[in-house]
Amino acid sequence: MHVVLFSAPEGPTLQSIEDDGRASGDPRAVDATRLAGEVAVLEADHPRWVWDDTSKWYPPLLAAGVRIERCVDLRLSHVILRNSALTVASALARSAPSSWDRATPEAIERRDQHALFDLDEPEEPAVAEDTLAEFALQREAIAEAAEPARIGLLLAAESAGALVAAEIRFAGLPWSAEVHDKTLTAYLGPRPPDGQRPELLDAVLARLRHALDAPHLNPDSPTDLLKALGVAGLMVKSTRSWELKKLTHPAIEPLLEYKKLARLLAANGWNWLDTNVRDGRFHPDYVPGGVVTGRWASKGGGGALQLPKQIRGAVIADPDWKFVVADAAQLEPRILAAMSGDRGMAEAGSAGDLYAGIVASGAVETRDQAKVAMLGAMYGATTGESGRLMPALTRAYPRAIGLVEEAARAGEKGEIVTTRLGRSSPRPGAQWREIQADAYGETATDADASRARGQARGWGRFTRNFVVQGSAAEWALCWMAGLRGRLHEIGGGRWITGSPHLVFFMHDEVVVHCPAELAAEVEAAVRSAAADAGTLMFGAMPVTFPLTVVVVDNYGQAK
Repeated sequence: MHVVLFSAPEGPTLQSIEDDGRASGDPRAVDATRLAGEVAVLEADHPRWVWDDTSKWYPPLLAAGVRIERCVDLRLSHVILRNSALTVASALARSAPSSWDRATPEAIERRDQHALFDLDEPEEPAVAEDTLAEFALQREAIAEAAEPARIGLLLAAESAGALVAAEIRFAGLPWSAEVHDKTLTAYLGPRPPDGQRPELLDAVLARLRHALDAPHLNPDSPTDLLKALGVAGLMVKSTRSWELKKLTHPAIEPLLEYKKLARLLAANGWNWLDTNVRDGRFHPDYVPGGVVTGRWASKGGGGALQLPKQIRGAVIADPDWKFVVADAAQLEPRILAAMSGDRGMAEAGSAGDLYAGIVASGAVETRDQAKVAMLGAMYGATTGESGRLMPALTRAYPRAIGLVEEAARAGEKGEIVTTRLGRSSPRPGAQWREIQADAYGETATDADASRARGQARGWGRFTRNFVVQGSAAEWALCWMAGLRGRLHEIGGGRWITGSPHLVFFMHDEVVVHCPAELAAEVEAAVRSAAADAGTLMFGAMPVTFPLTVVVVDNYGQAK
């Protein structure tokens, strides 16, 4: 049974709908103060809740002590169904823009993160949203899809991910402000007055200024820094660390040290601590589906998807509790092997270390070469060392390399590509198409053609990685969804924060906070959920998804 929860003029309204789509009774308005209680009663029958936005409805329910088992997040689902190649012929995909295409803050943040790409954005919404009508439209699109089970699994995983994100934010990651402060003091010196640099950071800056003979250098200004480096005879195009490491000069060591410490201060310094940690918890604010590939993003300056190693020691489990930290080893190459059905690559990863398996197959000579070549294949870095190794990799694993090459060629032509479960890439925007068209016009110059080729290759790199990264994000969603259910069972149905629960997620890594006596059971659940995620997505394809799992007292001990 489905229960639709939506806003109406008379207040929150509930509508029961049978699995065949028939309404069961009339819509029923509920007093807002009694909504959590009503939801709790209905939840006992294990319905699938249907609402416009999990981030709107679920946090207040959690605050009232109500956990939801399953839901359909219509807004997240709409984005997928609107753009998927599997549902391109549906009425939903062909419908005029509506409020379901609204440029929410999350969508704006998603666009900002992908400013690298010129995307076509939907026009301003023209129709007010109707939750019941949207649900019917989505069910029709799924039923008529080229592969209903495939897209249905994606939508279920995406909606489950939204529940996980809300629960992680609600529970929070245990955090010691005292340890964090001591860590910052050790790296930077005592906390300075606002607007001043910490003592140790200032000392590193003094060494840098002396080495460059630039007593008034502002190291936080790329323009000033490039000018000072140029005066010192160091001709670099950027101040990125990887480029600076190629240089030999007395200024390089203090410059790299300054950049590292300044990054710590800006991203996770005292201001971050004051803003983001309260009552011994950091509450990560995730945006499910916040990246165009389906990966999560994070809101604001909380940095939910990056916690530097320097401060992970401040993430300390509660007394008599443990962290179970698990990350999937070499996830994206394994996803590529499974998607392409390349049994040679699957076999290379069967012993645990896929890169070592590639070496053992004779494709390359060293593990470093295997890693460089594989990353080049997935991210489009096919020049230099990775380009030199690509022919051997292609001969050894023709189906895997063929898949990403085909995706790249599609992108270069402005076509879309699709992940394992059905999320499709956006098409390039009007400016991209204009540049491509101009390159073949009567007045086109060699410069026009060169510009168009470079732009096409750039979009090809995007689509090349889209199919792999997007499918890896789907695997992670299936993993977390399965793990979430297992943790609830291990906890005997107790409230989230009183039993094992997810407290952190970062692309291919999860952190579970659990009573110490349940750590072994949780570790087994983490592993079995990963295996099930692989089977859900790829069936009997013999690709393993091994995990590195550790049980620790603080996150800093995990790596």
